[in-house]
Amino acid sequence: MAGIFMRKPVSHVTSEFDHSELRRTLGPFNLVTLGIGCIIGAGIFVLTGHAAATMAGPSVIYAFVISGLACAFAGLCYAELASTMPVSGSAYTYSYVTLGEVFAWTMGWLLLLEYGISASTVAAGWTGYVVSLAHDFGIHIGDSVSHSTMQYIVPDANNPAAHGALQVTGAINVVGALGILAVTALLCIGIRESARINNVIVVIKVTVLIAFIIIGVQYFDPANWHPFIPKNEGSFHYGWAGILRAASYVFFAYVGFEAVSTAAGEAKNPQRDLPVGILGSLVICTIIYMAVAAVLTGVVPFRTLNVPDPIAVAVDRMNPSWAIVSWPLTQNHQLNLFSFIIKVGAFTGLSSVMLVLCYAQTRVFYQMAKDGLLMRLFGHVNPRFKTPAAGTILLGGVIAVAAAVLPLDVMGNLVSLGTALAFAIVCATVIYLRKAEPNIPRPFKVPFYPWTPILGVFFCIVFMMGPILLDITGAAMGRDLIGQLFGLLSPPPPGVAPPSYAAPHDPIALYILVGYAIVGALIYIFYGYRHSHLRKGDGPQGHEPPPLEPPLDSRVAK
Repeated sequence: MAGIFMRKPVSHVTSEFDHSELRRTLGPFNLVTLGIGCIIGAGIFVLTGHAAATMAGPSVIYAFVISGLACAFAGLCYAELASTMPVSGSAYTYSYVTLGEVFAWTMGWLLLLEYGISASTVAAGWTGYVVSLAHDFGIHIGDSVSHSTMQYIVPDANNPAAHGALQVTGAINVVGALGILAVTALLCIGIRESARINNVIVVIKVTVLIAFIIIGVQYFDPANWHPFIPKNEGSFHYGWAGILRAASYVFFAYVGFEAVSTAAGEAKNPQRDLPVGILGSLVICTIIYMAVAAVLTGVVPFRTLNVPDPIAVAVDRMNPSWAIVSWPLTQNHQLNLFSFIIKVGAFTGLSSVMLVLCYAQTRVFYQMAKDGLLMRLFGHVNPRFKTPAAGTILLGGVIAVAAAVLPLDVMGNLVSLGTALAFAIVCATVIYLRKAEPNIPRPFKVPFYPWTPILGVFFCIVFMMGPILLDITGAAMGRDLIGQLFGLLSPPPPGVAPPSYAAPHDPIALYILVGYAIVGALIYIFYGYRHSHLRKGDGPQGHEPPPLEPPLDSRVAK
């Protein structure tokens, strides 16, 4: 297949920026709140409790430090690339310029999965808070319209062999699907209107979380932090192995600052404002994450936090008497006002995450269509609203269906895996462009080059992707690979039989990853390759960067 390694010239990218049809309305404040709107959501309201309860204990704070470092390195690299190539598409566009079309397709296809599944997963968590808030108003929402059709069965004493099995139920998550459809309609209307609503939501949830931190400190029990790093209980359960696994797990929540770079096509001054939006949102959210995790594990024993609403559990544990008010709509005619406000903050927070994730996915989809790799329809901009309405509606419908029927909890590893891979490629792209295009304008440059992008690649691959790949591969093999690895490093004493390292067999995540990759390859082979504007010579032409290995690329490109 001639031409699959062709790379988009930087001049082509900058020309797309100059002739973009999208409305440029986003300033630095909008971009910072866009990132905060996506980052602060599932990571605090859902994932933090599970990471503390099953992986790291109180030392989940260290997990946020490790994830934050990986994201800081990647964020600096994103800021340089976003200021150099200010167009929609994010890591997809960066891959197109440096690695070639087939790698760009792979990255774009991976980003579509990452954003889409993330939005669907958040919609499932959002449903739980909607149900809880409705209960406070005396409204009962049944499981038949708030649970997914397919349920991932967790083994228990009555059914120990059920691990990895899927059960089709009569339920359908109508609530979550309606939430996604509402977000989709908002995105079709226009990004300016969406950004205004997102700004309001960000102010609400940040205020709520700051209140949780300030009030929660008063109920902090030092005994809950002993031991701060629980002793490892096998595999990734506690100890430093658990901290690393928790870091890769909460990495899911950091996808937000990457979403800022997909807004380049609608930023007023992307070269100046995108670095501010990326780094500003990352720093603010990392500080809030660590503070909330510290209060959460200090107020509640960490083993009790493996619930969908850990912050609500902590608030119930505090149960401040001054927050109890008379409320005629509940069964006991009382309402914990503080708990109610936290639920409102979670509801609005997860709503903004759905908004930004769906937004980011549609902009990658739009850019791929503009390049000819997807149907032309999805590259059209609505003349009235100046948004890619067709792609937004299609993707919104797919995400809504996924939220309604799929067991989305099994997708968390895949989302984090895709995020880490995208970040690693972005860091590598900075190194490549510094050598291949040393003279292009760079309004923002990565400090401490080349160590910053090198450390970004190292952290993303070793600390983020490594534990996830071990988990997915080990589950597919039915082996505790991390325990086996530590067993090789520290063999048992003579005469003591080594453990079996057997683990529940669960190949579902691997099947999904492989199946999705096959579908993407077929779409590229039968449509994207044949309609690629770059391969056909359409669009602005400029300097073609020198070919990467293998050397055959230079002959193929001609």
